[in-house]
Amino acid sequence: MNVHEYQAKALLREFGVAVPEGALATTPAEAAQAARALGSDRVVVKAQIHAGGRGKGGGIKLAATPEEAEAVAAEILGMTLVTHQTGPEGKLVRKVYVEEASEIETELYLAMLLDRASEKFALIASTEGGMDIEVVAAETPEKILTELFDPNLGLRGYQVRRLGFGLGLDAAKVKKLEAFAMGLYRLFVEKDASLVEINPLVVTKSGDLFALDGKLNFDDNALYRQPEIAELRDPDEEDERERAAKEIDLAYVGLDGNIGCMVNGAGLAMATLDMIAVCGGSPANFLDAGGGADKEKVKEAFKLILRDEKVAAILVNIFGGIVRCDLIAEGVVAAADDLGISVPLVVRLQGTNAAEGRAILAKSGLDITSAETLEEAGERAVAAVTSGKGA
Repeated sequence: MNVHEYQAKALLREFGVAVPEGALATTPAEAAQAARALGSDRVVVKAQIHAGGRGKGGGIKLAATPEEAEAVAAEILGMTLVTHQTGPEGKLVRKVYVEEASEIETELYLAMLLDRASEKFALIASTEGGMDIEVVAAETPEKILTELFDPNLGLRGYQVRRLGFGLGLDAAKVKKLEAFAMGLYRLFVEKDASLVEINPLVVTKSGDLFALDGKLNFDDNALYRQPEIAELRDPDEEDERERAAKEIDLAYVGLDGNIGCMVNGAGLAMATLDMIAVCGGSPANFLDAGGGADKEKVKEAFKLILRDEKVAAILVNIFGGIVRCDLIAEGVVAAADDLGISVPLVVRLQGTNAAEGRAILAKSGLDITSAETLEEAGERAVAAVTSGKGA
């Protein structure tokens, strides 16, 4: 789960991490009021959306007076902000964060995350603050410094100091970085975060360290024990289909292709997406119906898939383990009939009662193409689209 910058900074402040003062505004008048309350010579008006690259897209602007802050907020609020992370459709800006401007001397990068390869936590730093870390990793990987540490032992001061000196900071600033990083660590652990990213971490001309921007991601599976974090969810920033999927306990992620997928099991779903790509097609979604899929869940899964107007064919790939293939087949037939599915439908059933399931599909009288192997299923789904049948 993601949160907005203003929410992230409130949490950072709670854990002793230095952030500039700021206030949320949903109207231009509120932005002007916030600027007056801050009493700063200059403020920054920032669009609040769940995406990076806001400045390049025109979503972050300076203002020298409350009146200018009001005017700038009027420009940003209501705009559809397009960045490299939003996609071409962009995101509607519904709120802005008005923050006091900082006298920046240096911009750094600092983040904490779980490194799955080493099964440890990682504290990552770079002198290339303000840039996308993926670009830094690709073009100048030597500028990324990493300290791995055992979750059972926790982050040690010497590791932060080693990073600090590696960033070229003097002893006084390294000491401040140590306190800063320890605050991040406490937040990371106590709030079940999966990512804490400060980009940029600025060193001001007075020698202070501030989180000029903050990105926090949280583990969805831990939200049951973090109710105050769950309350920060902003439904307006989530894909409508993904939100609907969560409500019925389906795992759904929208993609850019035109072949809808319904699969049970995350691993099989990933393999299905890969096979579609190998066969020359492009998947429209990742959808894991889970091991306990039934008729109703199958129908709801089809509804989700068909919300995407780009879908020109649907591939159902089910392995009958806990779930029986004949029950899935009944669900597919019922859903195809009830929903009036008009796009080509390819179904692969393997496992428990697979033969019975295929027989149900064959007797349905519906235009359903069966497949035995995963490769065959992928080929037939792609062929249905490329031949124009699913156009």
